[in-house]
Amino acid sequence: MGDGDYYEEGNISYPCAAWAPLLGFAGCTVAVVFANLGGAYGTAKAAQGIMAMGIRSPELLMKNIIPVVMAGVLGIYGLIVAVILNGKMVKPAAGTGYASYSQYSGFAHLAAGLCCGLSSMASGLAIGISADAGTRAVGAQSAMAASWKKMGFTGDAGGQVTGSGDALFVGTVLIQVFAGNLGLYGLISALILSQMDYVCEYDQN
Repeated sequence: MGDGDYYEEGNISYPCAAWAPLLGFAGCTVAVVFANLGGAYGTAKAAQGIMAMGIRSPELLMKNIIPVVMAGVLGIYGLIVAVILNGKMVKPAAGTGYASYSQYSGFAHLAAGLCCGLSSMASGLAIGISADAGTRAVGAQSAMAASWKKMGFTGDAGGQVTGSGDALFVGTVLIQVFAGNLGLYGLISALILSQMDYVCEYDQN
């Protein structure tokens, strides 16, 4: 078959357009970029609250580091999806250059990347904002309880003397868990969408 026969009607596959791989690579990109944006914001915002809390209650610093870990996991979600989508990419046929990667696969993989990336970014926003408020509240309650004890109050004093911040800490952790689940939902959806692909086969005769 000569060079002039490459683009015969029987060998042209409109479902596998030459631009289809662009969608797949875009899916890899948005999965990593948006997931890392969410993880970066969540880490930075949580760190602000933790450092502010650590000034008055340094003994609680390591105890309240959980939000930073949960925000960092979001970037791993994007990496996992990007690696899987990269493995689904199909190179053009050798010699002819025909695209075997279909539009169907491209749109499915773009949707997978968006599901993971945007869900992880939303999760990072929720983790960061809630962690900032939660850790500051835990530190403030601990410092207030210590102040009441220094002033000689031995009664309950509205729970300030005996309060150690555990109630607020448990509430903060629960909020982080549910905020982190948002990214996990996106990851699961992305894994399902990544399995939806279609590869074109060409007539070699």
